[in-house]
Amino acid sequence: MNTGVAITGMGILSPIGNTVAENLQALQNAQSSIATIEMIQTRHKEAIKVGEIKKTNQELATTLGLSDTHRFSRTAMLGAIAAKEALQEANITDIDRYKTGFISGTSVGGMDTTEQYYLRFKEEPNYRRFIQAQHAGFTTQTIAHHLGINGYVSTISTACSSAANAIMLGARMIRAGQLDRVVVGGTDALSKFTINGFNSLMILSDEVCTPFDHHRKGLNLGEAAAYLVLESDAMLQKTEKKVLGTVVGWANANDAFHQTASSANGEGAYLAMEQALAIAKLEPNAIDYINAHGTATPNNDLSEGRAMLRIFGQDSVPMFSSTKAYTGHTLAAAGAVEAVYSLLSLREQLIFPNLHFSTPMEEFSLIPQQTIQHRALQTVLSNSFGFGGNCSTLIFTN
Repeated sequence: MNTGVAITGMGILSPIGNTVAENLQALQNAQSSIATIEMIQTRHKEAIKVGEIKKTNQELATTLGLSDTHRFSRTAMLGAIAAKEALQEANITDIDRYKTGFISGTSVGGMDTTEQYYLRFKEEPNYRRFIQAQHAGFTTQTIAHHLGINGYVSTISTACSSAANAIMLGARMIRAGQLDRVVVGGTDALSKFTINGFNSLMILSDEVCTPFDHHRKGLNLGEAAAYLVLESDAMLQKTEKKVLGTVVGWANANDAFHQTASSANGEGAYLAMEQALAIAKLEPNAIDYINAHGTATPNNDLSEGRAMLRIFGQDSVPMFSSTKAYTGHTLAAAGAVEAVYSLLSLREQLIFPNLHFSTPMEEFSLIPQQTIQHRALQTVLSNSFGFGGNCSTLIFTN
């Protein structure tokens, strides 16, 4: 089997917790964050449910020690907090001593800031500094500068597979010897732009989402940031660090089917899982648990379910669940959020439940895990699928 790339740190800030420990506690207690909108003034405030981080921008800035004149966008502040937790767990204080990179996914970028101030840019010069925050890469550069990472810095924006692709690219660069260590993941904040955009697609739910349920009505948007620290074998030999897990398989595929919808037979998802298994040198029966993309939209759950059946066979699909009913769909951050949850599953030997499921889909007999389960887990597969058919799969082992 592929020896993989070592994970030595992880950090997360999500609607269900401000740290890895708080997220684990919420997962164990089946505590969902989904509720009506409180933090954003929008005409859709009472019409949909979302997963919000109940911290104001001022509170986030205070956590990071930022002054009013140096405050970041919400997306960047969430990312900086989560990335700092990951670096702290990896016990990295000497950023420049080794070749260290930062690869971050985002789709919203600084939209939350620019939409707040754009009507005042002309009259109030102090707000013009936020214009450049609109660019997704500016979010990444802002976080990297705050962390003191001056090496390789890159942004990935492939919609909801962004963070998974950041993890994949980081793992490939470690394997190729281009970096000694790299912080990988993603961050996205809720914004009016995002809410309005998804509302126009008519895929938002006015109820708590129900992944893989026959009566699913759509997704709940969420906001979050999560990051992993990946390190090379040479670094592990020098530092003798504790390894939280390994990334052994990764793949990205595109079915080129539609701008937003997945193909009916799950071609992109199938190819991503197939290729990730091949890179990991694993057979399908080696997978103990699947952290599914599971957005609770009619299209995704049907497409992903069919792809899982194609990979694993009618009677051999591993235990699976979607954790989006806890946090909402955190867009570009989702792949990293669920990577952290996959690693927690391996560490704690737990399968977290697919909340709110009640009725199997009529197209197949797949039933997600509905209660927390203690299981002997060695290998977890995590799916993240984005608009434009951009499908990614990661495989982790303990």
